[in-house]
Amino acid sequence: MGRFSRAGATVGALVLTASLALTGCGGGDEGKKPAFEPGQQQVGGVSASAPADPSAAPTGGAPAAALTVSPADGAASRPVSTEISARIPGGGTVSKVVLATADGTAVAGRMRRDGSSWVPSAALKYGTKYTVTVTGAGKDGQTYEGTSTFTTMAKPKSMIGSGLYLFSDKTYGVAMPVVAEFSPGIPKKDRAAVQKRMFVQTDPPQPGAWHWVDNGTQAYYRAPEYWKTGTTITVRLALAGIPLSNGRYGNIDRSATAKIGRAFEMTVDNATKRMTVSENGTVIRTLPVSLGKKSTPSSSGTMVVMEKKESTVFDTRSEPDPANRYVTEIDFAQRITWGGEYIHAAPWSEGVQGRRNVSHGCVNVSMADGRWLFGKTLVGDPITVKGTERRLAPGNGWTAWSLSWSEFVAGSALPVPEGGQPAPF
Repeated sequence: MGRFSRAGATVGALVLTASLALTGCGGGDEGKKPAFEPGQQQVGGVSASAPADPSAAPTGGAPAAALTVSPADGAASRPVSTEISARIPGGGTVSKVVLATADGTAVAGRMRRDGSSWVPSAALKYGTKYTVTVTGAGKDGQTYEGTSTFTTMAKPKSMIGSGLYLFSDKTYGVAMPVVAEFSPGIPKKDRAAVQKRMFVQTDPPQPGAWHWVDNGTQAYYRAPEYWKTGTTITVRLALAGIPLSNGRYGNIDRSATAKIGRAFEMTVDNATKRMTVSENGTVIRTLPVSLGKKSTPSSSGTMVVMEKKESTVFDTRSEPDPANRYVTEIDFAQRITWGGEYIHAAPWSEGVQGRRNVSHGCVNVSMADGRWLFGKTLVGDPITVKGTERRLAPGNGWTAWSLSWSEFVAGSALPVPEGGQPAPF
């Protein structure tokens, strides 16, 4: 297994392409995570919300004063990521928000679960005038109403891009994390604002959390345990127009709705040189394997199948060690790290599989087992490797499950309630 390093990211508008750059087990430059390509997904968004702020209740029998709306009446150059909030004298609950353009076109939206603000269902338009009317019920029993007209900013010139590694109408394995990627990375002081605009809903409901890695270039979302079979995951990175401290703005919202399939898990034990394959909790096959030799060990940890190629070519000629340079045709390749580790068929090592490690870091299986396994797996299926000389490096692949839950939530930019954050709406 060669060295692991991440590719520098230069981004256009990015949705993860179906094909990721391929290299062999040796890693090196060819084994790095691919840079963004045209046609991928993007980023942005800071909340303009403010929670209801109880103040002195109205006195006497006079009608209550109007509630205060944010953005304020006459506000200009508001981000298109703006949310609507209101302050009711004495406290209370917002019951209705009506937002429309000057020609009367209504804007759909939803109130956050905590009642702090109303979130438009899509980014607002640049350079556009909006009027909002908010109605609420005060603790004093009175009905309050407020109106505000504001204008959004012109489209900014400096943008930041992002990727969402999830596709609509696809079925994934139970360990599929929601992966958001940013280029350039999000500074620590901006991550809470960005995270507040990254919405994940699951059906059936399962709490979760975000975890930031790689200097803010990547964030994972997962639940405390693997997703339940049959779960629907709906994601919106509502980040268009988010103002960041580096002077850039998010350029577009991205969303996806995907399904989680059957529970399929692979566990590899270096001590026995065997892979145990389970489906829906039942062991269905045990396969002999050959892992990375001592000079190029396989990574120990829980990884996720990120890409599948029935036939490809591993090219590790950029490896610093001449002994690890080769060009080889490979069948039934399944990528599990950015650094070049795969599960794949290796007919040349079938004689030692189950007995000795001879690979450059990949999980070698026989041609027959490789074909069978390839036909069973989904992107997002977990593989746990135990007992090797190398520990899986954070960010070397979709490493969300290589951390305990307590370690994972420690990487959130916002507080996470015990057991995980509920859905935002």
